[in-house]
Amino acid sequence: MDIKQLIYLTNLERERHFGRAAEVSFVSQPTLSMRLKNLERELGLSLINRSNNFDGFTPEGERVLTWAREIVSVYQGLKLEVESLKHGVNGTLRLGVMPQCSVALPALLKAVEARYPQLDYRVAAMSADQLLEALNSHTVDGGIGFFELTSLRELHFQTALLKDPGVEALFNPAHFPALLEQENISLATLACQPLCLAEPTRYFRRYLDGQLRETGLIPRVIVESASIMQLLQSAQVGLGVMVSPRGHLLPELMQNLARRPIEMAPMGRQAALVIAEPGRASPLAQHFFDEARRHLPD
Repeated sequence: MDIKQLIYLTNLERERHFGRAAEVSFVSQPTLSMRLKNLERELGLSLINRSNNFDGFTPEGERVLTWAREIVSVYQGLKLEVESLKHGVNGTLRLGVMPQCSVALPALLKAVEARYPQLDYRVAAMSADQLLEALNSHTVDGGIGFFELTSLRELHFQTALLKDPGVEALFNPAHFPALLEQENISLATLACQPLCLAEPTRYFRRYLDGQLRETGLIPRVIVESASIMQLLQSAQVGLGVMVSPRGHLLPELMQNLARRPIEMAPMGRQAALVIAEPGRASPLAQHFFDEARRHLPD
């Protein structure tokens, strides 16, 4: 058994296809298949369900995968640590991010850049369940999202809690002049406006829908999108009122928009930056986490 066999196995898990797994492993498909068959022979176990195509892993294969992920993660962490000792902290950090979390991620990354200018980022939008699974399987190095605190404690993640600054309405004052007269916007007033909201599957949208439902209010959602930029542009041209956690958007993106706090109960989940527990987090993730939490709002 060698590390390449375990890398091929984890690549196959991620790609769910022999050809694509071979491509990301930089080998031919016959080579990848042969090395995985050799691994099965050495272990004396069938790991992969084979038909004409990849058909998932056997129960034994799932158990071996759990170890393979850990070993590959430690191996990659060792490589990064050696590189950082020779050339400083550098490489690509994989981040999973839940949309509309209460921090402007580009501003945070720019602050970290001052300390680690050679660090690159690959950012993927994920749901809470996807993010937890990605962190556990080491397919991302860190995450920013809304979490149940009990889940974070049970999983032993390193956690930097994000401040909850509340929720605000963003609108074009030329199209919604009456909202300018209010210091705070009630849910009843908000429900009377055409709204620009994220898709119902997003946690922040579910939180907002729950608050409205508890008060018996049924809003008109004029624009619904997975794209924050589409929602922001819709608010800028006066199509409707965008609802967003405060601190999520850069001030430069909100030019020509008015902002008013919305009177709402706090979220049930806690926004946080998380990485794996000490010893399991990659050196790259640990360097990023230690520096990033210095720049989070108090």
